[in-house]
Amino acid sequence: MSTLIEVTNLQKSYWRNNIEIPVLNKLNLGVESGEFLALMGPSGSGKTTLLNLIAGIDRPTEGKITIDGSDIAKMSESNLAKWRSANIGFIFQFYNLIPVLTAYENVELPLLLTKLKKDERKKHVETALTIVGLGDRMHHSPKQLSGGQEQRVAIARAIVTDPLILVADEPTGDLDKNSATEILNLMEKLNKEYKKTIVMVTHDPHAAERAGRILHLEKGELVKETV
Repeated sequence: MSTLIEVTNLQKSYWRNNIEIPVLNKLNLGVESGEFLALMGPSGSGKTTLLNLIAGIDRPTEGKITIDGSDIAKMSESNLAKWRSANIGFIFQFYNLIPVLTAYENVELPLLLTKLKKDERKKHVETALTIVGLGDRMHHSPKQLSGGQEQRVAIARAIVTDPLILVADEPTGDLDKNSATEILNLMEKLNKEYKKTIVMVTHDPHAAERAGRILHLEKGELVKETV
């Protein structure tokens, strides 16, 4: 496997009332193509900040983030937005579905920004919903679905553009135990069968165990690694 994500001397600080608050400190990390990586650590350790930097939502204070050969920290805002929509699929703790749209319409949303024709979009949406096991629920609204089904719709929306990387921020954090297990099974399937590279932030050790590698952050630094 080749290194898909390479983080070099990464630093991130925020400013509050002229006081610099360091979040990540000279962090180095490599993620292989097709890897399932879990990031763990206490609140405030920098997990979500690191995830957002890898996803191109935020920019580093210093250092490089090279993804598939491109240094995304050097991209303009418009180029970064295009890169993000083509390469990153987002899975959040809260599903962020639009309640007035059906499951099909929610999943189709990212494709409306592409040049795909309607029949091509239909094929992509139906494939994504079938992969997550909701081929028979595509015309249901979010309120007609369980929490676990809503998260599966959100995952279908994340994979519908066939992104290079899936980033997941506490994807099971709002689910009961059975629904969480279903979502983790699905993420494992996406990784093993569809070779998706996944970077997941979680507080849940049971969720982290599904990953091929677990990294622990504390105060902005990697402190230990679990395989």
